[in-house]
Amino acid sequence: MQTNGENSGRILLVDDEAAILRTFRYCLEDEGYQVATASSAAQAEALLQRQVFDLCFLDLRLGEDNGLEVLERMRIQVPWMRVVVVTAHSEVDTAVDAMQAGAADYLVKPCSPDQLRLAATQQLEVRRLEARLEALEGEARRNQGELDSDSPVLKAVLETARQVADTDANVLILGESGTGKGEVSRLIHSRSRRAKKPFVTINCPSLTAELMESELFGHARGSFTGASESTQGRVSQADGGTLFLDEIGDFPLPLQSKLLRFIQDKEYERVGDPVTRRADVRILAATNLDLTEMVRAGTFREDLLYRLNVITLTLPPLRERSEDILPLAEGFLARFVKDYARPARAFSDAARTALQQYGWPGNVRELRNVIERASIICPGDRVEPTHLGLNTSVDGGVARVGAEMTLEDLERAHISAVLASSSTLEQAAQTLGIDVSTLYRKRKQYGL
Repeated sequence: MQTNGENSGRILLVDDEAAILRTFRYCLEDEGYQVATASSAAQAEALLQRQVFDLCFLDLRLGEDNGLEVLERMRIQVPWMRVVVVTAHSEVDTAVDAMQAGAADYLVKPCSPDQLRLAATQQLEVRRLEARLEALEGEARRNQGELDSDSPVLKAVLETARQVADTDANVLILGESGTGKGEVSRLIHSRSRRAKKPFVTINCPSLTAELMESELFGHARGSFTGASESTQGRVSQADGGTLFLDEIGDFPLPLQSKLLRFIQDKEYERVGDPVTRRADVRILAATNLDLTEMVRAGTFREDLLYRLNVITLTLPPLRERSEDILPLAEGFLARFVKDYARPARAFSDAARTALQQYGWPGNVRELRNVIERASIICPGDRVEPTHLGLNTSVDGGVARVGAEMTLEDLERAHISAVLASSSTLEQAAQTLGIDVSTLYRKRKQYGL
C-alpha cells in the first residue's frame, strides 16, 4: 500500500455519526487518499455536484434519510462511482438488498482499520480498471465515430480505404487541414495484414533536411555534432508495419531522392553508417498541398509523386458534408462533458443553427476544439451560441477579402482559422509570419 499522499483515490464518507466519520477519515487519509465527509444525504448530494469521487462508503442508517434511496439516487447521479454500504450486524439482509440495488460491497460495523483499507484498495483498483477499459473503448468509439458519415462523398472514400487496406499499395491521402487524414491512415493500418505491427508517424514540416534524414533513417554515433548515441530511425521502428508521412508536401527536396529509393527498393543507410539496411514498410502519406502544382514548380519530385499515389483518397472539407456537423458535435459534447464532469447535455436550437451555418475552415479539428471549449465554459445543461464563440455573420463563418467587415474582424477570422488548422502555436505563428509571443497577444486580444 502506498502512503504519504501517493494514492490518488477520491473517497466520500457518508455517515451521521461524527465519531465514525472522523475515524474513517483519519484512517484513509493516512493512506494518502483524498477524503470528503457528509453527515446527511443532502450534504452528500451537494458534494457530488461539485466534486468527482471514485468511491463512497455509505451508512445505510442516516437519521431520517433512507440509505437505500440515497444509494439509488447516487447510482443515477454518478453511475461510475463505486459504493460500499456500511451496516450493523442486524442489518445484513438490508446490505444484501443494497448489493442488488447496485452497491459494490458492504462492511459490517464495527469494522477494523485493516478491513476499511482493504475495501478501499479493492474498490479503487476495480475503478481504475473500469476507467482504463472505458478509455480504451471510448478511443475505439471516437475513432470509429469520427470516420462514420452520412455524406455520400465521404462514405465512398472510406469504402475505398477499407478495400485497399489489406493490400500493400502506397496510399496518398489529400484534404484540407483538420479533415481527418491521420484517422484515415490509422483506419487503413488497423484493417491491414500489418495491424499487429507498428504504426509510426513522422511529421514532415517539423524538421530540417539534416534532422529529417536522421529521424527517418537513424544515425550512427559520432556522425554529427551531438550524436552521442546511435539511433535506429522511424523506418526501422516501422519494420513490418506502416510508416505514415504526415504533410508529405513539406518533405525536404534534397532528401526526396533517398525517400524515393527506400520506397522502391526498401533499402536505406543510417547517417554516418555505410551499411545498407532493409525494412519491410508500407507507406501512407498525407498532405493539404497541391503536389501536382509543386511538381510543375520544381519543389516536389514527379517520380516520388508517382510512387506515393498508387491509390489517392481525397477527403471532403466539413463544409461539404454538412449532414455530419451535428452528429459529430453531439458526439464530441458527450465525450467532453464526461471527461471534464461538466453539466452540458445538449445544444439549444440556436446553437445547432450556429453550428450548421458556420463555414468550419479548420474542419473537424476546429469543430472538436470549439465543442471542447464550449463544454468547459457552459454552466448549464444546454450549450448556447455564446459558448461556441463562432462568427457566423460573414459568409457563413468564412472571412472573405473584400467583404463588408473591418480589418480587425478580418484579422481575427484569419488568425482563428489558422489556429484551428494548426497542431501547435509555433506552426500557426510560422504560417501567419509572426512570432509566437505576438500570436499569444493576438489570441488574448481577440479572445481566441
